[in-house]
Parts: sequence; structure tokens; C-alpha cells
Amino acid sequence: MGKVMQSHSNLLLLVLYFCFSSAASSPQFSSSCQLQGRFHLNGIHKTGDVVLGGLFQIHFFSVFPDLSFTSEPQQPSCHGFDVLGFRQVRTMAFAVEEINRNSKLLPNLSLGYSLYDNCLNLGIGFRAAMSMASGQVEHIVLDDNCVGSPPVMGIVGDPSSTRSIAISSVLGLYRVPMVSYFATCSCLSDRQKFPSFFRTIPSDAFQVVKQNVTGLQWLASEAWTTAAVLQTPQLMPYLGGTLGIAVRRGEIPGLRDFLLQTRPNIHHDNRYGNSTVNQFWEFTFQCRFAPPPAGWVEGGGALCTGQEDLETVETEFLDTTNLRPEYNVYKAVYALAYALDDMLQCEPGRGPFNGHSCGSFQKLEPWQLVHYLQKVNFTTSFGDQVSFDENGDALPIYDIMNWHWLPDGRIKVQNVGDVKRSAAGGEVLKLNEDRIFWNFEPKKPPRSVCSDSCPPGTRMVRKKGEPECCFDCIPCSKGKISNKTNSMECTSCPEDFWSSPQLDHCVPKRTEFLSYHEPLGICLTTASLLGTFICAAVLGIFIYHRSTPIVRANNSELSFQLLLSLKLCFLCSLLFIGRPRLWTCQLRHAAFGISFVLCVSCILVKTIVVLAVFKASKPGGEASLKWFGAMQQRGTVLLLTLIQAAICTAWLLSSPPAPHKNTQYHNDKIVYECAVGSTVGFAVLLSYIGLLAILSFLIAFLARNLPDSFNEAKLITFSMLIFCAVWVAFVPAYISSPGKHADAVEVFAILASSFGLLGVLFGPKCYIILLRPERNTKKAIMGRGVTK
Repeated sequence: MGKVMQSHSNLLLLVLYFCFSSAASSPQFSSSCQLQGRFHLNGIHKTGDVVLGGLFQIHFFSVFPDLSFTSEPQQPSCHGFDVLGFRQVRTMAFAVEEINRNSKLLPNLSLGYSLYDNCLNLGIGFRAAMSMASGQVEHIVLDDNCVGSPPVMGIVGDPSSTRSIAISSVLGLYRVPMVSYFATCSCLSDRQKFPSFFRTIPSDAFQVVKQNVTGLQWLASEAWTTAAVLQTPQLMPYLGGTLGIAVRRGEIPGLRDFLLQTRPNIHHDNRYGNSTVNQFWEFTFQCRFAPPPAGWVEGGGALCTGQEDLETVETEFLDTTNLRPEYNVYKAVYALAYALDDMLQCEPGRGPFNGHSCGSFQKLEPWQLVHYLQKVNFTTSFGDQVSFDENGDALPIYDIMNWHWLPDGRIKVQNVGDVKRSAAGGEVLKLNEDRIFWNFEPKKPPRSVCSDSCPPGTRMVRKKGEPECCFDCIPCSKGKISNKTNSMECTSCPEDFWSSPQLDHCVPKRTEFLSYHEPLGICLTTASLLGTFICAAVLGIFIYHRSTPIVRANNSELSFQLLLSLKLCFLCSLLFIGRPRLWTCQLRHAAFGISFVLCVSCILVKTIVVLAVFKASKPGGEASLKWFGAMQQRGTVLLLTLIQAAICTAWLLSSPPAPHKNTQYHNDKIVYECAVGSTVGFAVLLSYIGLLAILSFLIAFLARNLPDSFNEAKLITFSMLIFCAVWVAFVPAYISSPGKHADAVEVFAILASSFGLLGVLFGPKCYIILLRPERNTKKAIMGRGVTK
């Protein structure tokens, strides 16, 4: 077949070359081209501003006369009328008429058509295609540049892959667009060989992947899914329930009414072809137009009047319930029309051709239409998208058909879904399993002989050495999911999500932070507020009894400052509870550091005051209080506190703490915490507090044996011992505690050290003020010193 097509192509090229060269070299044809010959072909024609061609199978076979090579051969004759092929012809005519009535598509321009019969023969189809490409007019007058509009701008057809290969290989040389509605060979997708070929039927490349037969449920290709010859009661025990793909069925509103308007031309001379409608009429009504063949009337044959009613006969011609090739013809005509419309709407100076030029109506060229046909994209009234890929192939779409064997013995081929490829490239399968007839018991979908389907939340793992249908279902790892049946792989959840307990979808990770609503947060908050309240109460007691000796001893102003700083220490612990935010993260450590430095500074100054008062009580020691009076005490506390404030300021400006979502501690939850930003800054803050605390402890320890009359050193020593012990234990506990527990450890250290200072330094004094007022006198206090 390949050699035959090649010889046809070579012969045609030689004929064309001879025609063109002879016309160009003959002076008498300087402004016109002469047609060397004319084929007598069956066809239907309609004039228009732009004419579209069509190749259809209207007859089943043809007869060629014997070649004597001594005279001009007679024209071949076609026989065996194909009603379905003629219905496709009328469908194209309907589409053209519908477009002409559409004021939005190709306005102010009428389409015509020239539709020919290929008689299921390559030679006749070739002749028809060349007739449309070159025209049937005896002389074609050209302009000075020897150019003119072609007879047809594009051809719908041919339905056969073989004929399409042969015809488009020649038409492609001149870039005449050819849109087939039934040629499926994947070889036609070769853009190098067939640059102007398009099709509205999917390529075979989209199919039948080889499928193994499972039991008695057959899987059919498009070639025999709707083959009526196999749909017999004898074959149903074997082929019943067959699942297959079929060319997409479409609905064309108004087509049946148009088909009913088909009428013959009783005055037409049948001897010169172009009598397709008359042939259809004779075939349908079994009559003959005048003049009838010899012996027709004598043999009892009827004469056709042209007034016969199509609705009175049973014919497939009027059956529009199963339009498949016709729907592709319809789409092909509209594709050409939309491409032509896009070409004519081109704005001068913004076109796609040389110099940004556009195609003009006066000089339409087929190759220009190929450019726009490649980019066409529209949706039919049936809802199907029509566009072509880089190879000229339409977006593939098939109906999925199922052979039903009904109880009364009849066979019904029923649509149970569709399969198509989207413009994005993915394949979409829609299947209505409830409508499928299964040809075995029980009447349910077949199951794998080895393994059940793997449910969502698992993945398939093939069993080595066993058939492909045998596999194990392995649960997805934590943090991974599969949301489809028979998934080959599990996919990881996004960073802020975790797998559900069923491992079939991702859920937001649980969040964790030291909350006010959990028991630990409630306890720490209660302790903080309790400490704040106790500080306020002690401050109120001291203010109320500020004139008593025990309050005035060792500088009552420092005691008030110390109580206020302890109150701030208790309150700053609340900043460590609740969801971390930018302002709480930046404020918590600064407030903690400054509050505790203020507290320890007051204790340090009180310790120094104890030593100064003791030295002042000895002869010659009055100068010690002079150089460390009230102003110096306030200045010392302020200076030491400002140093910590400067450390905090430098830390916040250089690398401040900030909220941080930590996913390293736990895979299934997010820990909200405050990243310290600068570890050095945090270490310097703690080190400065520790330095003051150790200094206070050492000075108090040296002054622990002074007379009780002046001495708070023992209490300060004990309080500093508690303070240092708490914060020394804090460091390793803080480092080893993850997430919210680190915040809880820090809050606990703040509260423990604050309660320790409050209880040790102010507990004994409150005891005397409230329960032993008789000891809150100067004599009693001085007497204690004498007894010692």
C-alpha cells in the first residue's frame, strides 16, 4: 500500500508540474491557466464568498473501465449507496447553513461548499481532492502576479486514514488545510510529513495500551465497540458485558428537521454526476427518475416524483440519536469557520505574518488559514472543547460503552461514562459503575484474584515473584498520607500539617505553648498573682507602720523599693504565659532582667548600709554614713539598674527575641516559643544578675556576726543563698526542657526566688509587727543587742 501511495503521489506531482510548466511557457495563457482535464464526480455544491470542501463515503464500491490505451478512458462509476455517509454530507451542509445564519460568526460573509463522494476508493478520493484544490472551471483568470483565491479554503475529510495519508501528503505541499473527522492513524500526527492535516477524532495513540482480558469481561477498542455484526444473541454469552471506547456521541439541535428538508432536483441530468441527492432518493424510495433505465417501468418499477415523504419510510438517514462521525464533521466545519473568522478579524499592522501583515478577504491563502486553525479553541453547544495540539490532533474524548444483554434477548449498547484528556494534559475518567452489565456472577465489578484494593492511608508494595495483581498494603508513615485507593506512594504533609489518625488526609498540627487554660499555666498564674498580692499587703503593712523602729531600721526607703521590685518580679512572670507574640517575647526577658537587678541592687545596698551603720557606731566611724548616705544609696541602685537596662537595650536592638514555630521537638505538633535571638545577650543578662547576687551574698556573709541591733546580714545571706541555689539549678533545667516546659522552668525560678526573698527578708519583720508588737520598740531592738 505504501508503494502504491508513493506512485500515486509521484504521478500527481509530475502531472501538476507538466500542467503548470506548460501553462507558464505558453504565451497564449499569460493571464490564465487552462484545466487539462475534468473529472465527473458525484457531489453537492453551494456557492458562497468562501467555499469549503468535503470528502465523504457515499458509495461502497466503484467500477473502473478497462484501459485500452487507445482512447480516452471513461469515468469510473460508483455503486452501493451508503445512507450514513450521505447523512454526514448533509450534516456538513447543515453546519454551513447554521454558520451563515449566525450573525456573530463570519458576519457579512457567506460560506459555500463542494462536497464529493470518494466511493471508498483512493483514486476517486484523490481526484476529488485535486478537483477542489485546482477547481473545475475550464479557464481561471489570474491577476498580474499570477495569484488568486483558491477554489476551496479547506477540506473536511477524508474519513479513511489511508486516503488521508495520500491526499494530505500532496495538499500539505501547498498548505491546504485538511480536517479529517474519522482518520485515526497516529502516523498522521507527523507534522513534518503532514503540515496542514488536522482532525476532530482522537488519534489511535490515545488508545487500548494493551489490556489483558480478565475472565469473560472483554475490553474493546474503538474499532469494534459499536460493531453491530458482533452484537448477536449467539455471541452474547461470550461478549456480553463488553466494555469499550467509542467515538464521542454528540447532539446537533435542528439537524433532523434539516434532513427532512432534503429534496431532489427532478430536472437534473444524472449523466454528469452531481446527482447525489437524486441517488439517495432513488435508493430510499426504490424508484427511478425519468428517464428511467430500459425495462424499469415494464418490470414494475416506480417512477420518482420528488414529492415522496421521508417520514413515511424507515431509514437510518433520519436517526439522529447516535451521531458520532456526524458530530466530528460538525466540529470540523466549525473549526474551519472559527479559524477563518479569527483570520478576518486581524487588525492591520498587528498580524502574525511577515511585516505584521494580515490575511485579506481579497487574497485569502490556505496556508494562512492553517496558522489560525492551529490556534482555534471553542466549545460546542454540547459542551465539548475543541482545539488542536502541535500535531493537529484534537483533544481526545471517547464515550465508554457497555454491551447489555437484556432478558428478552435484545442487545443494547449503553453509554456508561467517558474518558478524555484535558487541555492541561491530564486524563480524566468518568465511569458510572451502577449502569455497567457484568457478564458473570455475581453481577458486580470483578475483584483482583490476589489482593484487595489498598484503602486510603496505605500504599501498594508489589510481591516479588508473583503476578502484578498481588501486593501488600503498607500503612503510610507518620506525617505521610495517601488519599486514593491503590496509591503507589505516600505523600508528605506540608510543614504545618500532620497526618490524620486514618493517614488519609492532612490536618493542622496541634499547637503547644504555656497556656493560661492548662493546669500548669493556671497554677503558675495563681502563684504569680498571689506573690503580687502578698507584696502589696506587706507594702501596705510597712507603710502603715512606717514610724515603728523595725521598719525604720536599715533604711525603710530601701525596703519600700525592694517590695516594689519584688512585685515587678512576680508580675513579669505573667509575660512567660500565653501564646508568644513579638511584644511579649521582647518584653519578658527585659522586664525580668531589670526587675531582678533592681531587687538585688536594693539588697546589695541594704547589706552595705548594715556595714556602714556598724562602722558609724564605733568611735571615728561617723564618716562612713556621710559617704554612703541616702543620696548615694539611691544613686547606687539607679546606676546598677541602668547598667542592666543598657544590656537589655543593646540586646533588643542587635538581635531581639521573636516568636518561633518549633517543629523539631515533636513531629505532630508545633511548639510556639520565644527564640532568644542572641544567646550572648541572654547570657550577659543572667550573668549580671548572678554577679550582683554573689556580691550581695559575700558582703552579707562577712557581716553575718554583727550585733542584731543593726544586723539584717543573716537574713540577706540566707535569702541570697536561696536565690543563687534557685538560679544555679535553673540553668541546666532550662537547657534540657523543651518547648513550653522551658518557659515553665523560668517562671518557676522567678517565683521561687521571689518568694524566697519575700519570705526570708520580710517574714520575720511582719511577724513582729503583727504578732509581737511589744518587740517593735527601740528599747527591745537595742536590748537584743545588749543581751548578746
